[in-house]
Amino acid sequence: MLTVQGLSHYDNPSPSVVTIGTFDGVHIGHRKILEKVISEGRAMGLQSTLLTFFPHPRMVLQKDNTIKLLNTIEEKSEILRAMGLDMLVVHPFTKDFSRKSATEFVRGILVEKLRVKKVIIGYDHRFGRNRNANINDLRSFGNLFDFEVAEIPAQEIDAVSVSSTKIRKALEVGDLETATAYLGYPYMLSGTVQKGKGLGRQLGFPTANLSITASYKLIPAGGVYVIQARIEDQMCFGMMNIGTNPTVDGSKQHIEVHFFDFEKDLYGQTIQVELLHRIRDERKFNSVEALKIQLGQDRQYALSRIQRS
Repeated sequence: MLTVQGLSHYDNPSPSVVTIGTFDGVHIGHRKILEKVISEGRAMGLQSTLLTFFPHPRMVLQKDNTIKLLNTIEEKSEILRAMGLDMLVVHPFTKDFSRKSATEFVRGILVEKLRVKKVIIGYDHRFGRNRNANINDLRSFGNLFDFEVAEIPAQEIDAVSVSSTKIRKALEVGDLETATAYLGYPYMLSGTVQKGKGLGRQLGFPTANLSITASYKLIPAGGVYVIQARIEDQMCFGMMNIGTNPTVDGSKQHIEVHFFDFEKDLYGQTIQVELLHRIRDERKFNSVEALKIQLGQDRQYALSRIQRS
């Protein structure tokens, strides 16, 4: 799969089957559309293409900096590549871009840039300035510019009863099982390992301190999680704490990963952690020794979960 940052850098003569949207999380509802785009592309000999946008439109139009996203662009790209998509175009979403009329969008981007032969969209898709164009308008443009339009019907998408908003809410309250079921894959956090205070090592549980550089990435509810990560082509399991370390008077949020079967130095490396199960809330213990005992119990519980999976 090829990823292109911005339509100004897109220069591909291949005709395409296209879908459009933010697709945050690439959840099981999104996959209904994407799988159709990919299969149609293969059947028709066309390039399967997703035109997506960053920042999220709400961040620009509503100046909503509180919205957190389920995927970074890199994570989304990785998921789409695994699905078999041919082309991901990530276009900057700006106020000027939002003012494009439906005609300008279809003619200038879909037809002239992406050389669209077929558009596949969800039943409620709207586009153009003030989102004032709908599926019927798109079909009219298809007749004018000679491309097909296919709509994924409401009953097919609604049957999975899922949305990015539902997933965000589940993660924010620590309901990892619901989030995983809706996503269709384990929620992931990607970041760089930085040096910490070494408190975990003193407790007998050395940790990799994960720094999430994407400020817009949603961090799930604080607590202890069972995790996995692929490091140096090895699948490693462990447990992760999201929180402030209240037992040792912490105040700043940290994400600390203790691997059960990997002890090499990871400082400075970028790793991706997948959350498999939430063990418990973070809490303050009466002593460091009590915390150490609980961590041992957490480790045993995590190992039992891994063995069952």
